[in-house]
Amino acid sequence: MKKFHLAISTNRMEETIRDYSARLGAKPCSMVEGEYALWRTDALNVSIRQDPTCKPGALRHLGWEDDTAEGFTQDADVNGITWERFRAEDQADEINHLWSQAKYNPA
Repeated sequence: MKKFHLAISTNRMEETIRDYSARLGAKPCSMVEGEYALWRTDALNVSIRQDPTCKPGALRHLGWEDDTAEGFTQDADVNGITWERFRAEDQADEINHLWSQAKYNPA
């Protein structure tokens, strides 16, 4: 299965979590207090992150959560936008590497 991945920067984590939870009809499946949140719906994989290298509200990157991906890959499109391709397990590994307290398991 393929899910579209959208990653956005924010500097208002709590408000953004409330807003996106209402918009997506679900609570985040992974959260790191004040830094990161992830939603995985049937069609979407959406993450928000407090990222000082990006303007709040800016697109961080796009991509695909894809069960057939062979590891984590990324490249840039003709507009310079980074596109990632990964399995849910690859994303969990990245989250747990960045934030060991997350203990995220996509199963």
